[in-house]
Parts: sequence; C-alpha cells; structure tokens
Amino acid sequence: MREFTATVLENVCIAEEIWSLTFALEEEQAVRPGQFCMIGVENFPLKRPIAICKAEGERITVCYRLKGEGTRKLASQYRAGEKLQVLLPLGNGFYAEESEKRIAVVGGGVGIFPLISAIRAYAAQKEIYAYMGFRNKAAICMEYEMQRAKRLVIATDDGSYGFCGNAVQAFKNDFSNARPDVIFACGPLPMLRALKAATAGMGIPVYVSLEERMGCGIGACLVCVCDRTNGKKARICKDGPVFEAGEVVL
Repeated sequence: MREFTATVLENVCIAEEIWSLTFALEEEQAVRPGQFCMIGVENFPLKRPIAICKAEGERITVCYRLKGEGTRKLASQYRAGEKLQVLLPLGNGFYAEESEKRIAVVGGGVGIFPLISAIRAYAAQKEIYAYMGFRNKAAICMEYEMQRAKRLVIATDDGSYGFCGNAVQAFKNDFSNARPDVIFACGPLPMLRALKAATAGMGIPVYVSLEERMGCGIGACLVCVCDRTNGKKARICKDGPVFEAGEVVL
C-alpha cells in the first residue's frame, strides 16, 4: 500500500449517475480482485473509498456513483491531465481455491464493480456465472466486461432489461446452471442478507464484500467497524472488505 500522485486519463459518465475514472500511477502496482483505493478530492479532508474495477499495469479504473458533494466534485472538476492523490491497494480481496472451478458472482448497484475485477481475474481459469442487478436499463454499465463470464444474467428491478427482479432472485432462478463451488457477492446489505439466507445449508462458501463509510482506509480510525458473528468487531477497510458471509453480521 502506497500513496501516489496519479494522473487522470479519463473521467466520464457511463450510466445514470455512474462515472468511470481511469488514472495512471507512477509505477505498476499489483492489485488483487476486490481491493479498493482511497481517492483525495481537493478541499475535502477525507479521501473517498472506491473499489478498483480494473488494474492494467500502471492504469487503474474505478467506477463511482454521484452521491455527495465529494463525488460530484470528483466528476465535475477532474479531467484528463489533472493530478489526484490516491492510496492503494487497500484491504483484502476475493480468492478462489484451485479446487473451486465454478464461481458465481452476485452483484447489485455499485457492488458490480469489485466483482468485475474478479471476473477479469478468473475468467480465463474458471467458469464464471454472473448475476448482476440494476435499478433499470438506464443504470446498466460495463456489460462488455461482464460478458467475460461463461454465463451472464442481468436483472433489473423494473424488468426494463433482462431478468425482472434482483440479482439474488436471478441467481436462485438459474442455480441449476451455475452449481457454483464458491460465491462472490457485493451490493446493498439487504441483497447480501437475502443471498446468505438463500444459500444457507448448501455447503457453498459465500464471500461478501461490504460497503461502508471510511475515514482512513487503513484500520486506524475505526469508522468502518462491523460486528462479527463471534461477538467481536472487524474493521471493514483492514480486515475486509471481503469476508466469509458466516463470519459477519449482515
């Protein structure tokens, strides 16, 4: 993990209130699927935690939703050639054992972006079955990246594209095709709770990436603490963001 002065290469809107930011680091960094970075925005004291979607040598791509003043300033003021302060790579990530040949990825909303990094990392060696949920057709983005999966099912809440319903429902509906050895998931907590309930008793490992507000990104400030099922606490930034689903309270 290092702090870099990165150069913005591209910062564009790719869907309804979703932006894709690509920047170049001073040198190549090894990034595992599911890791994240902290991006500094001028005049804001805290960096923004954003999942890494693609790592290609010195080029890093992240995608983010316009949510608050910080992300809106990031979208409106940072163009090609501008400099960014970036801390990366942070957290642990998704990891598939050699024996786990079939991976199901289940994502919702901005939770699809760390899963795209997992698809990119494992598609050449594993069979990937992807179930990605969006609000509607206008919110869909980066479908071309998801198509690296052996099978891709896109779900929309309103049925305007693909499967009508959410990503967990799409996965359950297609389970006989997927038959996964392991499941990777990221999305809103209700989605993760539903997935945990749907897979209970199946004996399939489920790994979830948790989304949370963060202060430092390195485990010092304790802003992003969550509850473990053993009664202890975990820091999402340092101990996660990826956890085995049975390890944390969702």
